[in-house]
Amino acid sequence: MAGILVAAAGCSRPASPVAPAAPVLVAQSFLTNVPVQIQPPPVGHVVPYASVAVHSQIAAMIQAVHFQEGAEVQSNALLFTMDARPAEAALAQARANWQRDTGQWELAKVTYARDARLLASNIISQAQMDADQASLDQAAGMVAADAAAITNALLNLNYTEIRAPFDGVTGALQKHAGDVVKAPDDTLVTINQIHPVYVQFGVPEQYLPEIRRRMRQRPLKVSVAFENLNGPAPEGELTFIDNTVDPATGMIQLKATFPNENSALWPGQFVTVTLTLGELTNAVVVPSPAVQTGQNGEYLYVVQSRGNDETVEERPVTTGVTYGRYTVIEQGLKPGETVVTDGQLRLYAGAKVSIKKP
Repeated sequence: MAGILVAAAGCSRPASPVAPAAPVLVAQSFLTNVPVQIQPPPVGHVVPYASVAVHSQIAAMIQAVHFQEGAEVQSNALLFTMDARPAEAALAQARANWQRDTGQWELAKVTYARDARLLASNIISQAQMDADQASLDQAAGMVAADAAAITNALLNLNYTEIRAPFDGVTGALQKHAGDVVKAPDDTLVTINQIHPVYVQFGVPEQYLPEIRRRMRQRPLKVSVAFENLNGPAPEGELTFIDNTVDPATGMIQLKATFPNENSALWPGQFVTVTLTLGELTNAVVVPSPAVQTGQNGEYLYVVQSRGNDETVEERPVTTGVTYGRYTVIEQGLKPGETVVTDGQLRLYAGAKVSIKKP
């Protein structure tokens, strides 16, 4: 009897060990509105809304400078005063010439009228009248030339005051008080208009049809970010699409206009541009680390509760756009379902999991 028991005991097999539950981190899918943006975001640079190099229109000495380098100036603000004495002298000379030639013109008119009466009495010849007519016309021409010279002298006198063409920020001063400038070659200062300001950037040409279609429906919002940005990202609107695609790069240039009221954007600055094409409403989203890629495409591990155990289901999904840390799930997942966001390497369909706190 003892032998039979021993034999039976020798034929029994030990039970297979139960696989421990894999520790994972999870999150719930939820509904939200997701902006549709170009990914990856393009890099752009800030360009002034308008830029002008200020030149003198007359050759003269700078008498005074009325602004500080780098300061903001208002439209029509006085920037430079040029030496006005040569222009004043030219104006005085032109007025004197006009007064002299006006007297000659009046004399020519009197002579012509007198000789016309004499010609009617056959006292003088027609040749004399022709000479009088020529003198009269010449005097009238001299008066007209003098009037034009006065106008030109007044313009040159007006050019002795150089004013800002628009609101903007001045650059480095190129000429100083006492310098004699050569017109119009010498640049005095450059002014950039930065309220508003442009941000120029390029996008791949495949986005062009969608951008143009959506621009016909409504203005497209553009925001920018840059290093050491304090406060909210500046926002503007897309206002310009270039008329050609660069064949070398396959990119098309765009411009967005920003109010830039706080001067956060500066000409020449490089920025990261976010162009929002639209918005998906009530989209199902999950944290992007939850999405896995396999031989059959993208999938998620969805946590299922079975009694006291929690297992995972390997579920194929169709993903959409990515926004920040989240990915839109277009098909395969409902809002409120629990998905694994970390620890997928130890998982398989039906595996038990132990949910840990991050």
